[in-house]
Amino acid sequence: MDDIPRLSQKEMAILTLLLHYGEAYGLEMVEASGGFLKRGTIYVTLSRMAKKGYVDSREEPPKEGEIGPPRRVYWATGDGKRALNAWEMFLEQAKELRKLAQGAQPALGGAI
Repeated sequence: MDDIPRLSQKEMAILTLLLHYGEAYGLEMVEASGGFLKRGTIYVTLSRMAKKGYVDSREEPPKEGEIGPPRRVYWATGDGKRALNAWEMFLEQAKELRKLAQGAQPALGGAI
């Protein structure tokens, strides 16, 4: 487990969305998450993920007549993809071990 990079559930959700869509704005990810990601935490989480090297972003030039700060579009980096893949493999192995343990319980006389 020491070899698996740390990812919160929100970070896993963001990487999953970015790998599915390729690129996305923060608020697009909030909407696509069905309420799991929140407006108040998405950019803090994205900033933390950028520092870890899991996502990258670029500023989009404002469209004519747009006001407000420039929008940023985000995408998963190679490190982000590897971190998510490591967690997906770990979770799959844990699921398989749980199935094996449940199947072995009667054979062990209920000792587990």
